[in-house]
Amino acid sequence: MIYHRKFIHPKSKTWVVFVHGAGGSNGVWFRQLKDFKKHFNVLLVDLRGHGKSKQENPSLDADYSFDEIALDVIQIMDHLQIHKAHLVGISLGCIVIRAIDKLAPGRAESIILGGAIIQFNKTLKVLISMAKILNSVLPYMWLYRLNARILMPLRRHRDSRNIFIKEAIKLGEKEFGRWMKMSREIKTNLNEFIRREPSAPVLYLMGDGDHMFLPMVTDLVKRQLNAKLEIIKNSGHCCNLDQANIFNEVAILFIQRNSGKQKLLQLK
Repeated sequence: MIYHRKFIHPKSKTWVVFVHGAGGSNGVWFRQLKDFKKHFNVLLVDLRGHGKSKQENPSLDADYSFDEIALDVIQIMDHLQIHKAHLVGISLGCIVIRAIDKLAPGRAESIILGGAIIQFNKTLKVLISMAKILNSVLPYMWLYRLNARILMPLRRHRDSRNIFIKEAIKLGEKEFGRWMKMSREIKTNLNEFIRREPSAPVLYLMGDGDHMFLPMVTDLVKRQLNAKLEIIKNSGHCCNLDQANIFNEVAILFIQRNSGKQKLLQLK
């Protein structure tokens, strides 16, 4: 099983599962953990090939599919007997959450997607193509730093950009290459997710400076039946880091409003 950390609330029965993005670890949620623990049971995971999952699971050191990454998280939820949970993701972790919802519909009580990547636009396609070509001749961290600078270009993004890069150093060149190989599969999943309605209410939390992905999310929300968009001011792609207090406040309120809805409908 992948590495995970759980925090049990003395009274609440509500679970929140956090899913980081590519090159991250459960540590990217350090500005969320304290606030969320006050209200809910919390589960943090390190995705396959990331963080302590990389160190403690050498048997997983092989190429894998995106669905397998999602199934790893579902396996942990099954192991801990978490039947339903609110799923919170950042960046590429949002695609993992949508894959979880595809493979196990109904397990998500609500879905919160921060800095959501929902489609490959022309700029992103060019960046991925360049990365695939240059990966054979340049160190992966050079490419990752370039990617971080493009995604989070402003001075006010410096803190989150540095955290983004620091986490990526732990990833390693081999794992970076595997995610590059999965880009076609990720693109296929994204095209499917645009057509498929999520099985639970969705909150998109996007920074007003997330120039790459905010326009696409704004358009998608207009077409999804049960989706809401909150734009966080003075924030970039990693809005959970740039404006943690606002991210936490809005996300916690959304979870509280969407907790136990299915039970209430059954009682009616």
